[in-house]
Amino acid sequence: MVVEVALAMLSREGRWLLQLRDDIVGIAAPGTWGLFGGHLDPGETAEQALRRELVEEVAWQAGELEFWFTDINPQRIAHFFLAPLTVPLRELRLLEGQDMALASLQELGAGRVWSPQLGEHRPLAPSLQCAVQRLLAPE
Repeated sequence: MVVEVALAMLSREGRWLLQLRDDIVGIAAPGTWGLFGGHLDPGETAEQALRRELVEEVAWQAGELEFWFTDINPQRIAHFFLAPLTVPLRELRLLEGQDMALASLQELGAGRVWSPQLGEHRPLAPSLQCAVQRLLAPE
């Protein structure tokens, strides 16, 4: 069965909000940096799911979410959205995952981002790599 997810590329002052996924065997991309968002519940649109997930994961109500692109592979359908993060990082409450950070495009392009919580660099999840490739691709 193919999973359908909605993911947010949230930007603040030229940096992108990332979630460090838990180190739990069996979840998608454990221990890697990914994007906030998640599975669509039955009957939800991608935007509705993303709004719900942002409240559940960082206790933040998104304003306008701009649909960016959809990526399909054999395991999942991912709908990506762009939006500004309208509050400072310190105003978010991390409710899912083991860390969050704002990363520059240069850091993302390097494929590893520093975790202040763990004190080490961690790699990017495949879904985040997909979004970074899109950001770095010439128009």
